[in-house]
Amino acid sequence: MAVEQTLTGAGEQTRIHNIGYRNYDGPRLGRAYARRSLFSQSLRGAYGLGRSAKSKVLPMLLFGVMCAPAAIMVAVTVTTKLKDLPLDYTRYAIVMQAVIGLYIASQGPQSVSRDLRFKTVPLYFSRPIERGDYVLAKYGAMASAMFILTAAPLFVLYIGALLAKLDFSDQTEGFLQGLISVALLSLLFAGIGLVISAVTPRRGFGIAAVIAVLTISYGAVSTLQAIAHAQGSDGAVVSWLGLFSPVTLIDGVQTAFLGATSAFPGGEGPSTGAGVVYLLVVLGLIAGCYGILMRRYRKVGL
Repeated sequence: MAVEQTLTGAGEQTRIHNIGYRNYDGPRLGRAYARRSLFSQSLRGAYGLGRSAKSKVLPMLLFGVMCAPAAIMVAVTVTTKLKDLPLDYTRYAIVMQAVIGLYIASQGPQSVSRDLRFKTVPLYFSRPIERGDYVLAKYGAMASAMFILTAAPLFVLYIGALLAKLDFSDQTEGFLQGLISVALLSLLFAGIGLVISAVTPRRGFGIAAVIAVLTISYGAVSTLQAIAHAQGSDGAVVSWLGLFSPVTLIDGVQTAFLGATSAFPGGEGPSTGAGVVYLLVVLGLIAGCYGILMRRYRKVGL
């Protein structure tokens, strides 16, 4: 409805015009629907779905690179009739950690930096969605995208092992241990990548920063571990150095609790007692990343 007032010689005259506005009487889906929609959109965006063809190239290429070695191992196992897979399920993500790092470096900034750069975050908060919903949806979507990336080759290995008629119980146990390992890795890497990316609206800076943090920390820790091992230091020194890199943290947890073979120099991972510390540090980093994101988005939309 619209009201129009006109002045005449005799005084004021009011006219009411019906211009067709109607009250909305459909379903109001609320916060839960908005949160699910943001999660779905962010997860699809992590693989370029719903975006331009150019945006699909890198994530799909990295996904293919992650799965290709698993397919080759399966082919070799089936052809040569090996008694076991060439690589344990828990070792696969550690060996492929460079590809995983490139993925989170490229897709973490895409998930959050664009919203900061184009100032669209306040538009999200103008809907029935709160800052906690935004952080939960973005974190959940990136962790899910990471899990898809890291779990897919494990499925390839597992199916191939069954086709090769390897022991079902051994393969199932190893497969489940691998899934637990990559689930922790996905949560940790997603948190680190999003925290770094949320600092700057510049996607290029975010990509460089994520690569630097993951690569430098792993390179520095691996070098120090190798030096300590070469000098004949106690195995505990090598073990405790692993606390300072995301990759070695996951390696330590799965060595202590999931029966994995450690990639540490000498092949000696942390003991069960040290593994508890590793697990607490991993969980603390995941919780800390989530808390930092919540604090960041309390101010970013204002």
